[in-house]
Amino acid sequence: MLTPWGRDLDPDDPWPEHPRPQLVRDSWVSLNGWWDHAVRPADAPAPDGQEDHDGPIVVPFSPEAVLSRAGREGRPLRPDEVLHYRRRVVVPQRLRTSGHRLLLHFGAVDQTCVVAVDAREVGRHDGGFWPFTIDVTTALVRGFGELTVTVTDPTEHGTGARGKQRLEPGRIWYPAQSGIWQSVWLESVPAVHVTGVRCDPLLDLDDPAGTAVRITVETSRPSTARVRVGGDGRESVEVVVPSGAPVEVALPHARLWSPEDPHLYDVEVVLDPDGDHDGDRVTSYVGIREVRVAPDGAGVPRILLNGAAYPMVGVLDQGYWPDGLLTPPSDAALVHDITAAQELGFTVLRKHVKIEPLRFYHHCDQLGMLVWQDLVNGGGRYRSSLTELPGLRPVRVPDRGPWVQDLLGRGDAEGRADFERDLVRTVDLLRGSPSVVLWTIFNEGWGQYDARRLTGLLRDLDPSRPVSPASGWHDQGGSGPAEHGEVCSLHVYGRAVAPSARLLRRERERGRAVVLGEYGGFQLVVPGHHEGTESFGYREIASTEELEAALESLERDEVLPARGAGVAGTVYTQLTDVAGELNGLLTWDRAVQKVARFPGRFSRR
Repeated sequence: MLTPWGRDLDPDDPWPEHPRPQLVRDSWVSLNGWWDHAVRPADAPAPDGQEDHDGPIVVPFSPEAVLSRAGREGRPLRPDEVLHYRRRVVVPQRLRTSGHRLLLHFGAVDQTCVVAVDAREVGRHDGGFWPFTIDVTTALVRGFGELTVTVTDPTEHGTGARGKQRLEPGRIWYPAQSGIWQSVWLESVPAVHVTGVRCDPLLDLDDPAGTAVRITVETSRPSTARVRVGGDGRESVEVVVPSGAPVEVALPHARLWSPEDPHLYDVEVVLDPDGDHDGDRVTSYVGIREVRVAPDGAGVPRILLNGAAYPMVGVLDQGYWPDGLLTPPSDAALVHDITAAQELGFTVLRKHVKIEPLRFYHHCDQLGMLVWQDLVNGGGRYRSSLTELPGLRPVRVPDRGPWVQDLLGRGDAEGRADFERDLVRTVDLLRGSPSVVLWTIFNEGWGQYDARRLTGLLRDLDPSRPVSPASGWHDQGGSGPAEHGEVCSLHVYGRAVAPSARLLRRERERGRAVVLGEYGGFQLVVPGHHEGTESFGYREIASTEELEAALESLERDEVLPARGAGVAGTVYTQLTDVAGELNGLLTWDRAVQKVARFPGRFSRR
């Protein structure tokens, strides 16, 4: 099944946009497009030469995706198999500057890979949702070479982050994919160059004149950076700072970022030429906003944006596509889903156990869509008695101690260490996006462990955003926000949306905002717009008219009273159908919108 953007895809030049909107240079070239690929048993020799491969593949689409043209739909990479990529690389002359370094970037490779040039290893990476960079200056010193990437991916047979992928998908679990699934690109940089720009808003709502942004410039070697901030019609502000040293740039009475006015300040960082090295210049941006949980006038904890309670009307966003799986078919497709959610009346996308390409967050920043970001789940096998049945009969189990961790799929110490490594990676990757306003650590007990401790770790890494430690069930409580976070997230399926007065009173005393992290899930099958015979949802609906009436009733009779009782935000399940889970407001191919509007919608007028 193809989406409109999949039908229009140019396989010679897929995803031509710059992959990293908050660290942009002109000196780059995309390596997306046609590569060779092969799948072999793990104990078989690697393919040798183009003729020994299985055929061409369009990167950055996984071989299991239709848009890859690899012909492996429905045949996911198995734990005992290896996926091989090959491509001849010719470095454009404009990137071949004496004294510069040549960097090879991967947006994401699922899950573990080894990268080589001319059969010589140049780097390796583990973790299927995070970018990585390899210096290939000496490997491509001649200006050309054969680039190979060797991938393994155990999916649920390993403990690494996998999200909703399953080798045998069904119900809420989706088709597995493997390999390169985000952009690959080369970049030429001076020997001394910018490696990162961190921008932290400093906003005191009682003193708008004191608003500033703290900027830290990281460089490959110690240097001095000129930082310029501007972009709302005022003159830009410029400061000079040593690399690695935070500097506060004053922006008195700054224009604040919000969904109604998603203003972004341009940021330019320049390293001037100095003796034996050329200068460097990168561009970025920052949005000035504050998000926190605090009581309203009645003492009910609310999620505040720029000091005022904001209507958190959300929808669950899985980020799956029938033709690209985890990879959106195009940049325009990303924009479509964000704007479709806005037009339906949602202010929040809960990005569910997936990290998107950075351009997704860039568009949310530009368009004013709030994002509740889940960490990506992993761990061992999930037991339905602990991950599904609590949805029918509320229960809480502790998540500390070896036997409980084993029951929750976290008996492996190395897997726990990888999760904490990936937690840090996620915060580092997305902390600069003003649209990201909430972190969720665990969902429904999938691979959960030590939620109290990890809440403290996450708050130390990023004190600027509220934390929801355990969305759904198995909330661990704790002594203060450093253990129990700022948000209590409930999931309600198959029963009335009616949080108990006792729960609301308890969380009010703790100072935690109560949200419906998931609810709804009404299933309407649209013939011709789904694949296979499976049909799953939390309540079957027969027609568009019945769906509209059911949603109206749910919002009027249950959700609205829950909001009045103190619920601070809601997330409806879900934005689109995915595979056999047909409870989306849009079909999986995005061709049919099942309702004209969402009855609990937020009006931006």
